[in-house]
Amino acid sequence: MEKRSFIDLFCGVGGFRQALQSHGHGCVFSSDVDPDARFTYAENFGEEPAGDLTRIPGKQIPPHDVLCGGFPCQPFSISGNQGGFEDARGTLLYEILRIARHHKPAVLLLENVKNYLGHAKGRTLSITIELLASLGYEVHYSVLNASRYGVAQKRERIYFVCFRKDLGISDYRFPEPTDQDVAVEDVLLSPADPRLKELVIEREDLFLSSEFPQERENRPLRIGTVGKGGQGERVYSPKGHAITLSAFGGGIGAKTGMYLVDGRVRRLHPEECRRLMGFPEGFRLHPRRNVCYKQFGNSVAVPVVREIVATIDRFLDGQSRRAA
Repeated sequence: MEKRSFIDLFCGVGGFRQALQSHGHGCVFSSDVDPDARFTYAENFGEEPAGDLTRIPGKQIPPHDVLCGGFPCQPFSISGNQGGFEDARGTLLYEILRIARHHKPAVLLLENVKNYLGHAKGRTLSITIELLASLGYEVHYSVLNASRYGVAQKRERIYFVCFRKDLGISDYRFPEPTDQDVAVEDVLLSPADPRLKELVIEREDLFLSSEFPQERENRPLRIGTVGKGGQGERVYSPKGHAITLSAFGGGIGAKTGMYLVDGRVRRLHPEECRRLMGFPEGFRLHPRRNVCYKQFGNSVAVPVVREIVATIDRFLDGQSRRAA
């Protein structure tokens, strides 16, 4: 397999980098505006990412084969796609387009929330595809659920894999689900860990089901509620999958959800969130717990990206062999 260079835009704590490096590829540039994210990234990869990407000229970014980025979902400012490339100005997608236009990497690997599909009644997605195509890329996209790729977490995200058109790769296919048997109970810390005490939830309005699941399932298994049972007020079994880890959100179980573990209802610890996102043992966490929740809530699920990169490599390597 050919080794490739990549850049890590809006890098967060390095989920894309973790996945690509596992395939032997090398990072030549990273960037994130958040100082906490840069701190955690530097702790784990030995280099601090650059700051605000909007202030970095394309010529200051090294040449690369793959551009990676999980970019925020932002509306376009005009009605209809009238201005071409300029339609994206003021959005962070514009920064990706700007750098891609300057360097013309072989592949763009992008990620966004599932709602990107229907954002602005589908207009955001259609303009995004048109803009990427106008730069000379064949655009493929799909919504993948981490639950089906060896991650004990329901996490649906839209992924874009865009090949430069001159490569002649029009038949790309996203990886097939692996559907491994995984569950929240696989990622839990030892019950004796003293850090778990402050995560326990004791409420008089906690209601649990009279029967709990005995078999593991690759989906969240709801077994109770706190209060009115709204978002962030639901209790789940560790025999199933976690709900989506989030950077924000309300409710007593906000950001991680609540789980009945060893007879106690509690939120998850950041180390357990790290495991749920596929980051390796020994990955250094930010010293502040709430920052950790935000960082993992914003990250990509590493095993999913790893599977996508494996398919990209197969198509690129196959194209290289045909060209030879």
